[in-house]
Amino acid sequence: MHRALYATPLGAFSITVVFPRFDGPDYERALQLAHAAAEYREVGSGPQMRSQARFTPDQVQALRDLFEIVDRYAGCEVLVDDHRVPYARELWLPLMWYLLPRP
Repeated sequence: MHRALYATPLGAFSITVVFPRFDGPDYERALQLAHAAAEYREVGSGPQMRSQARFTPDQVQALRDLFEIVDRYAGCEVLVDDHRVPYARELWLPLMWYLLPRP
């Protein structure tokens, strides 16, 4: 809030989508979108393996496309600047959608 009010530079900002492996035809598409993110990594192994895809505001279309695929699976998380924050899905993501190009 302070940065917005006093016009200090914002610096880097990111949204990270974390999701588990899942069965289904959309998994390959989810991985393709995740690998195209500004940063991608896999953590854990076996059934505990999770994909983490960090997106910057200029990648909002890919972020939304990935989120629409993985949101329905248990274990999907949304992080803001690598932190769990309240209402990340309900507030932060819809704010990001305002950055989508309009037809």
